[in-house]
Order: sequence, then structure tokens, then C-alpha cells
Amino acid sequence: MGEDAAMAARQFEVDVSEDLLGCKISSPARRTMAAPARCRTCQGVTEASVNRLFDTRFGIPGRFEVQRCRQCGLEQIFPVPTPAQLKELYERFYNFGGERGTVYTTLREWFFCSPLYRLWILLDEDISFHTRQGQGRLLDIGCNEGRTLKNYARNGFQAEGAELNETAAAVARSAGFTVFTGPLDDFILVTPFDVVVLSNVLEHALDPKAMLMSVRRLLKPEGQVWISCPNSESWLRPVFGLSWINWHVPFHISHFSANTLRSLLEECGFTLRETRQMTPALWVAHSLVARLFAEEGKPTRQLRNPLLMFALVGLCRALLFPALALGNRWGRGDCLAVVATRGGDPAVRG
Repeated sequence: MGEDAAMAARQFEVDVSEDLLGCKISSPARRTMAAPARCRTCQGVTEASVNRLFDTRFGIPGRFEVQRCRQCGLEQIFPVPTPAQLKELYERFYNFGGERGTVYTTLREWFFCSPLYRLWILLDEDISFHTRQGQGRLLDIGCNEGRTLKNYARNGFQAEGAELNETAAAVARSAGFTVFTGPLDDFILVTPFDVVVLSNVLEHALDPKAMLMSVRRLLKPEGQVWISCPNSESWLRPVFGLSWINWHVPFHISHFSANTLRSLLEECGFTLRETRQMTPALWVAHSLVARLFAEEGKPTRQLRNPLLMFALVGLCRALLFPALALGNRWGRGDCLAVVATRGGDPAVRG
């Protein structure tokens, strides 16, 4: 995170720690829980499964719980940010805020456009479907400044994007892509899409069921949705505990297992076609850095050190390859990658 973002974090600290999520928090560790929360997809009663989580990436103040629904099993953070709070958090701390020309962004842009990136995802898992070839219309939801759109276009698709961050969307448009900004409900569909991509996006949605229903509306009959997201049953979750990088509070609202994701897809009228589990060494390295360096209320700058991360990724891939492969085989990979097709009418939950 750059100096401007760090300053924003300090300026935002009072507002977040005192009033984030509508809770007065004089000491995050001593926050008093409200009445039991309700599941955001089935309205079932939830119970706490993980406590004392804090932001290990940007240093945003506040503590959170993860609660598991007794009815459907989906895990969600609590308290849940309001849309307005999330909008402000994303604009200040997350994704593309106009940062350009730094060493980090220059190296990142060079890497994603180089043959080394293709080699990288072959060796360290393709969690964003960047190696899939095809044709037809593709919509990438959460396309940021368009790096992924370039990959999908090179692979034969007519790629378009959807992005809430107007600054990032403008950069993607300057590269020649059509990018929609706004809620998916407001997307005026002229021609349905063959593919919609939700690459590490669904877990960020305040209402994942509503997001999937919007995706269904945008797809052709038998059109595909490609989803990747962290796996709540990953073996790395107990290994790293509170430092597991995929807690990512307060941005990761829902935590899916293979079963809860499949159930939600079926409820929304999709037919599951393919499920893979992967454990990118980059994610392992991120969790390791969080364990070693993260401090509550402070940004973990080591996560943006390209030399450190490159070295750790190589080390994790070389030394942990058997464990990573076995975890994937046993259904405990760090990432779920799912392909589903639009089917018949959505199911009605009993």
C-alpha cells in the first residue's frame, strides 16, 4: 500500500474503529455481540465459528467474527458492512485507485503481459481461467483496470467487463474494452453472454444469491459461469489460523465450501459441470507473510514487496508441492474453481 493509502488508513481509523458496521468499538477485543445474526442467503440462524479476526492486509481497524449458518452451512463475517461502508473502504484501500508508475505497478504490468505469466499460471495454478480458450461473448465481473480482459481477448473471446470502480473502468476503456459501471441489476442486456466470469468476486458480494441470479439473467441458455473463490475447508485455514490470508476481513463477506457453493448454484438455477481445487503457492506465501508480519491496525507492507513474494512463492512451491497436491486431491485445496451452466428455473428453498 502506498503512502497516500497509508495516510487514508490513519485518517479513516477513528471513523472505522468507532463506527464501522454501525457498532461503537472503543476496544475491538471487547466488542459486545448483538443478537444472533441471520444467514444472508437462507435466513437461518448462525453461530460463531471463528473469533478475533482483523485485517492483515491494509490494517483497517476493527475486529470481526465468522459465523456459520446452522441451516445451510455457509459461513459469513459478522458484523456485515453496509453498502456505503464497503464503498468507502474499497475506494480508499482496495483494488485500483489510480496508482501508476511505481516500481510495483510497473513490474506487475510487465509480468502480466509477458510469457512468464503463462508459465507462472501453468506452474502455480490458473485460478482466474486465464488459460481457457474459446469464443463468444464473455463478461468479466470485477475486471478492475482490464488486465484480465486482455487475457480473455487473446484467448478468442469478445471480452467485456463490469467494474464498480470508475477510475479502474476508465483505464480498461482506454484499452478499447466496453466496461459497465454500476449494480448488475442495472445492466441493460442487449445480447446475452456465453460466459460470465466471477474470479475471486462472489465472496465479496453482500448478497451472493442475488449476484448469481443477476449472472443467470445475463447468460444465454446453457451459458457458463466460471467461479473461483477461497475454500472454507482449506487445510491451510487451521494451519495459519487467524493469519489465513483468505479471511480478508472486512472484504470477504462469505466463505464457501464445495458443498455450500454447489447448493447455492443449484438454488439459483445452475447445473454444476466442473469443480477443481487448487492451492496457489502465492496464497500460501501471503498467509506466511501475514503470520510473520501482520500487526493489528497496521498495513502489511511486505505483501507488496515483489522480491520477497517471488522468493517465498518459489520456496513454497518447491518445498510444499506434495502437501499442496495432496490437499487438492483430498478436497482441502485453498481455492475452488467451478464451471456451471445456466439450467432451468431456480429452485425454491423449502
